[in-house]
Amino acid sequence: MSPPLAVERSRTGAAAGRPPPTRGRPRREGGLSWLLLLPSVVVFALFIFWPLARTFYLSTHGNDIFGAPSTYVGVDHYTEMLTGEFGKVLGTTALFTLISVLPAVLGALVVVLLLEARLRGVRLLRTAFALPFAFSVATASVVFAVIYNPAIGIANGLLGAIGVDRVNWLTDPSIALPAVGLATVWMNLGYNVLVLSAGVAAIPPEVVEAARLDGATGWRLATGITIPLLSPQLFFLVVVSTIHALQSFGQIHILTKGGPDDATTTLVYSIYEKAFAFGSSDFGGASAQAVVLLVIMLICTAVQFGVLERRVHYR
Repeated sequence: MSPPLAVERSRTGAAAGRPPPTRGRPRREGGLSWLLLLPSVVVFALFIFWPLARTFYLSTHGNDIFGAPSTYVGVDHYTEMLTGEFGKVLGTTALFTLISVLPAVLGALVVVLLLEARLRGVRLLRTAFALPFAFSVATASVVFAVIYNPAIGIANGLLGAIGVDRVNWLTDPSIALPAVGLATVWMNLGYNVLVLSAGVAAIPPEVVEAARLDGATGWRLATGITIPLLSPQLFFLVVVSTIHALQSFGQIHILTKGGPDDATTTLVYSIYEKAFAFGSSDFGGASAQAVVLLVIMLICTAVQFGVLERRVHYR
């Protein structure tokens, strides 16, 4: 047998031992991938994409007394918001977001730094500070309604003990919004403490020990090591807390119902009043305000990612 023929037969035999090429496999794998994604796509379509598209549609249409869309009105609902009343709502929303986000994040950071100090009973303190996370918004709001009660509330009881006159926490327009903001801070404090505690636990011990050997203790250790390594968690909390503050509704509805004198009427509560409160069914105006709220959240998130993320130290 000539060598070339033997080589050809060996190649043929080797080829016969291999499985035939599967030209249809990528197509089948692509179909399987879409099949696995189908449940998620359906959920997103039903609960996110369709409501969003419906909101944009309603914001450009008027509606009858039952809330059904009627005539096309274009941007009339948006131009109606160019008033001083809506400007007050936006200002209230901005102030409420400011007084409920920054204290909750910074307060949780202070608590975590104190808990990391080697104190007795630190586990009990960690549990106590994380306890608000177990309360629902409705439950916490009812608790604060009792605390703020002008006659029997603990808040006025403590003020009376030091000789301060009674405060109308939820009926004074100048105090109601900070009072609701304080309740919101307490509600969010537990979650923030848990997130930052997890971040501290993930810091490599050798880094902390090296800093201690170099003489870093107390405030110097916190500002030089702990806080920079916690920047991803702090950034996450600022972004998420801002979104939650812009969407806050339950505590406002239970404690003040947007009053007194619209002092606690945020954008979300204004949407509720236009669409559902007092027999109202202005779904078009409410949808336009919902679109504005979406735009505000997108802008806030984009600014935070553009400004704050540059200071984040990812390990």
